[in-house]
Amino acid sequence: MRKFKLHDGKRGAALTIRVTPRARRTELAGVLEDGTLRVRVAQPPVEGKANKALLAFLAKVLGVRKNRVEIVAGERGLDKIVSILDMSAEDVQGRIERWMDAQKSDKPPD
Repeated sequence: MRKFKLHDGKRGAALTIRVTPRARRTELAGVLEDGTLRVRVAQPPVEGKANKALLAFLAKVLGVRKNRVEIVAGERGLDKIVSILDMSAEDVQGRIERWMDAQKSDKPPD
């Protein structure tokens, strides 16, 4: 698996994400060449629906409450920087990799 961009910040981890709204389903779609995590969301980019769906999905993937995940840059664009509060970059990477591995085998992660 290609490495994605992930940074440890003062309050938690931050990762770069490319969002594809109006997708068939909400899912992690892989890692781009520059290390950006690609996420497809089913909701349209209208009135913040896609952003809300992105944050809810990432919270589910990472096993944290929704209020621990926030968009710190790119609120209105497709490229975003998302912060995960009180979680190390190593923990975030491990959880995302487990989710992607489970997705490939069509079974939910533990």
